Formats: sequence, structure tokens, C-alpha cells
Amino acid sequence: MKTISFYDTKPYDKYFFEKQQGQYDFAINFYEEKLNKHTARMAEGSDAVVAFVNDTLDAPTLDRLYGLGIRVVGMRCAGYNNVDFNAAKDRIRILRVPAYSPYAVAEHAMGMALMLNRKLHRAYNRTREYNFSLNGLTGFDFHGKTIGVIGTGKIGQAFIDICLGFGMKILAFDPYPAARDGVTYVELDTLCRESSVISLHCPLTKDTKHIINADTIAKMKEGVIVINTSRGALIDSEALLEGIKAHKIGAAGLDVYEEETDFFYEDRSDRIMQDDVLARLISMPNVVVTSHQAFLTAEALGNIAEVTLRNLYDYFNGKELVNEVKLQG
Repeated sequence: MKTISFYDTKPYDKYFFEKQQGQYDFAINFYEEKLNKHTARMAEGSDAVVAFVNDTLDAPTLDRLYGLGIRVVGMRCAGYNNVDFNAAKDRIRILRVPAYSPYAVAEHAMGMALMLNRKLHRAYNRTREYNFSLNGLTGFDFHGKTIGVIGTGKIGQAFIDICLGFGMKILAFDPYPAARDGVTYVELDTLCRESSVISLHCPLTKDTKHIINADTIAKMKEGVIVINTSRGALIDSEALLEGIKAHKIGAAGLDVYEEETDFFYEDRSDRIMQDDVLARLISMPNVVVTSHQAFLTAEALGNIAEVTLRNLYDYFNGKELVNEVKLQG
């Protein structure tokens, strides 16, 4: 029986992985701690490690894992920008879950857009205090409006399907266009100028880091709604804050944040927020921040558990690793 060290465990993780582990005959040691160079020692005696988006898989961490005999890491997520592939190359195999539920993330993105447009979060808070005034809650019809979709992979395509159902005009930006009816691919500048809503659905790479920045924000329509359910560093947070303060950005829905590692997935309600930018964003009435929960559906969690364990099973049994991530270039 192979033993797996599972980091950054939450109750929902444990529930779905325990449902699946029997069929793969794995013993899993669940740890609440995040993986980093200090906690890597907890994997001693294990055959594999399972990590998540806010774990740190830098060179020191991977060196320690390698020294403990770990030769494979199963990422229970699609993203892998937190992995140092130069340190992993020829030593530790990195496996991932490329798609667990594009619908979950796409639906969350549209939910945030609708909430911000129709001020549902503000209406909810008002009526709980018996304030039934409609002042300041006016939104606009999504039908007929232009929405810009940055990134048209599986999640982006699922989001486009939802937008088509609303009768929206869709502009898309992606270096690898996926031709389909009802979608017009344009340059990023054009998308920014013409879109009433912009939603991000692309991976974080050196080319997409801060794809939303002071320059792109300056080109956007007045009052645009910006939604990010992908990776926090796609947006320059300080530029976003300035854009909101200047009323250029009418609203922002953030399920991710570029400095989220120390905050998201944790209860920090009894502490003073040390990140001034995040504190300012959360305090604004036209910003909704969720804690990287767009993926959080029963279907997605079940798929994550099944694919993560199957990836490790394939590794230990010498099968083709269809979900291996390799260093590019």
C-alpha cells in the first residue's frame, strides 16, 4: 500500500478523498498545514505528496521532498504556477487535474457579475436591517450588452455558453482562438474599449501576469464590471484599486487575489488585516471578494479526488501519465 501526504487539508477535501481512496488502496495522511520548505519534513515515509494552489513548491521545498524519497507530486487543481519546474525537472514528476468542473467556475463568475450589477449583496444587507429603499441599487440589462472574455479554454467556453443564454454580444481574447458562432475574437485593447463586463478565464503565465493593469484599465469603458475567477496575479491589484477609486471600474468581483496565500481558505476574522490593498478592496461597496471558492461544488470536488488519485495510481503502476505537467522550453 502506498502512502500519501496530503497538505492544506480542509473538511471538504478529506470527505471526498476518503470516499475515493479505498478503490486505489492508498493510505492518506491528512495535514492541515500548507506545504513549504518547513512542512515538507512531514512527508517522511510517504511515497507521494498531494498539494493545492496555495502550497509552496519552490526549489527548497522540492529539494526537501526529493531528499525524503518523494518522486511524484499530485496537484489537486488545474493551476501549477506555484511549482518551480526547474527544480522539479528530472527529479519529481508533477501531475495535475486539468478540468474538474468548468461549469462550477463559469457559474460562479456569472453569479458575481449579476450580484455586482444588480447590487444584490447590498440589497441583502439592507433588508436584514429592515431598510427596503431601492436608492442606489439600479443596474443594467445584460441582454444586448457586450461582455469581454479573456481566455477561452474549457472554463471560458462554459462561461460563453452562459453569456449566450443571456443574449449578450461576446468579444474574446485568446492566443489560440476557438472558432464558434456568436463569438468575435479581437485584440485586448478592443475588448477593453468595448466591453461593459470583462471576465478573466486564462492561466497565469509570464505573458498574462498583470494582463489587467493601469494601461488596460485606462482603455476600459467607464463603469465596467471586472470579474476574476482564475488567478489573482492576472490583475495588478493596486491598479485595480486606483481604477475603482477613480470610478473607471464600476465594480469588481474577485474570487482570487495575487497575495492570497496567507489569507484565503483560512479564518482570519480575529486578526488585523495586514494587506492594505485587500482591506481597501473588501471595504468597498462595489467590490465582492470570495475566498477562491469558484470551484467549490460537489461535482468538482468529486472529480478532483478521483482524478488526483487516478494520476498517482497510474504513476505507481507504470501507466501513461496523461496529466503530467512538464517544463516548457
